[in-house]
Amino acid sequence: MQAKDSTVYDCTIVELDRHHSERKGNISVVENRKTVPFDVKRVYYLYDVPGGESRGGHAHKALSQLIVAASGSFTVTLDDGSVRRTFTLNRPYQGLYIVPGIWRTLEDFSSGAVCMVLASEGYDEEDYIRDYEEFLVYKK
Repeated sequence: MQAKDSTVYDCTIVELDRHHSERKGNISVVENRKTVPFDVKRVYYLYDVPGGESRGGHAHKALSQLIVAASGSFTVTLDDGSVRRTFTLNRPYQGLYIVPGIWRTLEDFSSGAVCMVLASEGYDEEDYIRDYEEFLVYKK
């Protein structure tokens, strides 16, 4: 599938493998091409996002992502140029898989929220679409 043809319905919540020990806590595991359908080449996380601020506000031409609320909660709104879907992420054993060609905005960060992002590629400014009107032209 080409990024231009992707829709918000190609994006989904992924249940991460989780193991529980009453004495030792929990662990969730992410494995390349097993948990996520890509090889993770970059990991970063957002934290200390001030109240009322949003992050994201862009799309990628080739990059896939898995976004996880490692701590706290936030909402992710996905937009394919025709349809919008909003997801609340608040469980560290779930991630939101986002395919290329989808505009995303992250908002409503709770106090202490940590947003971990697993990306299929390293940073490449040429992969970003940062203007929404440009994004709409790209999708047509």
